[in-house]
Amino acid sequence: HDPLWFVLLSGFVFFAWGEIYSLFPSTCTDTFGTKFAATNAGLLYTAKGTAALLVPAANYLQQSSASWDGVFLVAAGANILASILAIAVLKPWRARVIARNA
Repeated sequence: HDPLWFVLLSGFVFFAWGEIYSLFPSTCTDTFGTKFAATNAGLLYTAKGTAALLVPAANYLQQSSASWDGVFLVAAGANILASILAIAVLKPWRARVIARNA
């Protein structure tokens, strides 16, 4: 029931699983409406494929350091950055979009 905890804990879920992707289409539809819901969901899902492009960089980082620590630190940093952006940028922007469309 606390948005801050939701954002922080969803980062942990996202780090371990891909189920967070199930929230994106419904959130996008709630924000922008149903007219282009399928198109928007498809564009959102490309993030998963785009993230796969980072696998070679993670492999290089792991092999060059002989440790997974760097890979996990980069992933944790990305999650922290995403949490900050969700609170500082996305939340106010979404509120403006919903208010404008109401």
